[in-house]
Amino acid sequence: MNDRLESELVAMILELCSVDDIQAEDVPADAPLIGPESAMGLDSLDAVEVVVAVQKKYNVRIGGKKSSREVLQSIASLADYIRRKQPACA
Repeated sequence: MNDRLESELVAMILELCSVDDIQAEDVPADAPLIGPESAMGLDSLDAVEVVVAVQKKYNVRIGGKKSSREVLQSIASLADYIRRKQPACA
């Protein structure tokens, strides 16, 4: 993963959700972030933690259930959302 924001997000999520058995560089940016196919094994409770952490760290608001689901599809979609809402992260 070459993108700085994507790498930063993966590292934050691995630490936040206590994922110890996966290395950040092994997480594909386009892999599902939440659910049974998640590269990090994240579930809906982890998703809530990720949303709160992203909102605090990047000062962006992730809206309702539908938009959250779209934003949290993958690390790439989350990074793209942050960039759109906060151009300084580009």
